[in-house]
Amino acid sequence: MSAAILPPVPPQAPRRRSRFWSWLMRRVLRLSGWRLVGELPNLPRLVVIGAPHSSYWDGVWGLMMKVALNLDINIMIKREVMDSPLGIVLRPLGLIPINRKAALNVVGQMAQRFATHEKMWLGITPEGTRKAVKQWKSGFLRIAREANVPVLPVFIDYPTKTFTLGAPQYSTGDDDADMVRIRALFRGYRGKHRDTE
Repeated sequence: MSAAILPPVPPQAPRRRSRFWSWLMRRVLRLSGWRLVGELPNLPRLVVIGAPHSSYWDGVWGLMMKVALNLDINIMIKREVMDSPLGIVLRPLGLIPINRKAALNVVGQMAQRFATHEKMWLGITPEGTRKAVKQWKSGFLRIAREANVPVLPVFIDYPTKTFTLGAPQYSTGDDDADMVRIRALFRGYRGKHRDTE
């Protein structure tokens, strides 16, 4: 598939190979008109954040891109989705169920995961919900800081049917300032039902 639909995967990125499913998802993406644009960083470990997240369709298109690229990205998702019949399909895709009502030390758990994996990309929606929010959850920043890994912003834009890869962002140690700086990068992108507040 041409680079206009999906960029090349660099050698340091974690991989999960499945020829048939990769081929099928590439065909579906081509027919749908959705694209992933930009450059995937040649980094073995990072936190991936995607916004604005306003629809379940964000996850559908994102998972299709992940499978099409044969990327091994662990994605945090609310436990209720994994406990539903969808869990049978989603479990093999590397999704990590999170019980939001009893999410004890998720930051520490994810930092520990990074410490025990040479290659790991972790996907998180910083809004924490599909509804409009005034403040993003800071967990992604704290995980990245504790694990000493960068944050890769992915901008979702429904009018252009694109997921756009930004430049990796590194912690300065000031989570408040980093949140303002990173969130500002998402201005101008439009989700299915809203933009970033």
